[in-house]
Amino acid sequence: MVIIKRQTSQLIKDEELQPRAFAGLVEALESSDATTRRLAARELAAFPAASAILVARLKHESNASVSDALITALTRLGGKEAVAGLVECLRSEDAALRNEAIEAMKEMPDEVAPIMDTLLVDADPDVRIFAVNILESLRHPGVETWLVKVIASDPHVNVCAAAADLLSEVGSEMARGALEQLSLRFPNEPYIAFVIDVALKRHDED
Repeated sequence: MVIIKRQTSQLIKDEELQPRAFAGLVEALESSDATTRRLAARELAAFPAASAILVARLKHESNASVSDALITALTRLGGKEAVAGLVECLRSEDAALRNEAIEAMKEMPDEVAPIMDTLLVDADPDVRIFAVNILESLRHPGVETWLVKVIASDPHVNVCAAAADLLSEVGSEMARGALEQLSLRFPNEPYIAFVIDVALKRHDED
């Protein structure tokens, strides 16, 4: 009985301390000291309610190491809110931040897959290219299907080039028809012709 009481008391104590710890970390996230912010970001990865706070901080964080810690925390937390924050990073003018977001999203196939169709038809062609870049390492069975859709319908040559380039590495015979049609859509683009040729030769060898 004594042991049970001690365990129960400790659980109650832990539950009381958790909100205090969370509040302290949120406050530390706004510190003028980058090291303090970085450590706070790392520890906030243990709190599911921290996603919105981490995203808000990421929008105006100027220190690269802190941004990296924020993105790492969001990746560990996962969920719709975390993914939405990473998507916002794809629209940033900061190339390093965009690249970090891309790498993070590659590690979140279950969370990213439901929004991939939306990303691949985004109004911004750069975001569509970033989405293709995410597909490069996204461990999801739908990668080739998404890429085939891109080269079959995307109006921007650079987006199609990125997708065709990736298909030359990961595509199967399923992509042949779409690749052949792509050459008809962009008949005067040498790079498109080159990538298609590489992809089709690879398929023939396989």
